[in-house]
Amino acid sequence: MHYYMFHKPYGCVTAHRDDCYPTVMDYFKELQNDRLSPVGRLDRETEGLLLITDDGHWNQQLIHPAHHVEKTYEFVAMGTLDDAKLERLQNGVLLTGATTLTAPAKVKVTGNSILAEVLPSLHPEVQAKSAHNRPDHPIVFGQITITEGKKRQIRRMMKAVGCCVLALKRISIGEIILDPALKPGQWKEIH
Repeated sequence: MHYYMFHKPYGCVTAHRDDCYPTVMDYFKELQNDRLSPVGRLDRETEGLLLITDDGHWNQQLIHPAHHVEKTYEFVAMGTLDDAKLERLQNGVLLTGATTLTAPAKVKVTGNSILAEVLPSLHPEVQAKSAHNRPDHPIVFGQITITEGKKRQIRRMMKAVGCCVLALKRISIGEIILDPALKPGQWKEIH
């Protein structure tokens, strides 16, 4: 069995093939192992830790909601997170189209800024989408830990409390922490 830690870059999709965008599996072609698959998924705009394996049992253990594996992300979002909004996120929010609340999340604000100061550090695609907003629009930085994996869950959770995620990076899955030496697009074997 093989286990790889991959720093997924912005702009590639978590898939084996795609007609429009590069895929995470494109980075593993040289291994010539058709049994490799991503553990869970990250949306195209999210970067960070993605595990790749040919161990189907291990894959299921990590992604099945019954196992409550914690996944931690760093975020940059337009908006503010006051105590009331943090409490909502921590207790669970109702996502658009859902009938039940999200599972409780751990959320920590690590800083604040304004859009004009943050914009140059964002991906060019995000810069283009965000440039029409006021330069003094408040920005919040933080970390969020969830145990579910609903589609675009963190972006939708933040939207439910009036924030718009500009950058999202997964930094850990359970006990596995993204190696800070791995640059986007790089991977290494683990275990």
